[in-house]
Amino acid sequence: MKRPEPVEKMIEAFRLLPGIGPKMAERLSYFVLKAPASVSEKLIDSIREARETVKLCGRCYNVSETDPCAVCCDQARNASLLCVVETPQDLLALSKVKDFDGLYFVLGGALSPLDAVGPGDIRVELLINRLKKDKILELIIATDTDSKGETTALYLAEQIKPLGIKVTRLGYGLPVGGDLEYADEVTLTRAMEGRREI
Repeated sequence: MKRPEPVEKMIEAFRLLPGIGPKMAERLSYFVLKAPASVSEKLIDSIREARETVKLCGRCYNVSETDPCAVCCDQARNASLLCVVETPQDLLALSKVKDFDGLYFVLGGALSPLDAVGPGDIRVELLINRLKKDKILELIIATDTDSKGETTALYLAEQIKPLGIKVTRLGYGLPVGGDLEYADEVTLTRAMEGRREI
């Protein structure tokens, strides 16, 4: 027996989400079907609202309802200290480190030659332009500790050193191969404190 076509379409739509396999997509679809209409309407409305109101900050490229975002507008932050992350999720994780009062920049990914992701596919040029324009004294590279993150960190350090800006990398506390968004506040604090120059 075949499933109805609208259910098949919903399963395929859920499968487009990262980390959702065929079984989970099927479970989610059937949950939506049997849940009260208010649940599915709430889901649809929240997705629509987020898509219509959330944008990228034109300065740091984090997701925000305003442009520039609240962090970039905060005059109390240290504008000479810039922390580079791969994703908005990484920025959110690092924002829990209360001792860090600098600004951020979201690359939008990491270099991956095997996946054909080069410097032109992430915001390397925009970062370099910002560094040339602003008075940044230290750039903290907070990419993941996997091979893509390390490749990105080394490439950025190579590109930025000639600008005369101190380049550091997050230090102890983060496991090799780990993702920033899953690290706890204490681990991130130690990593920020233990950063090292590249």
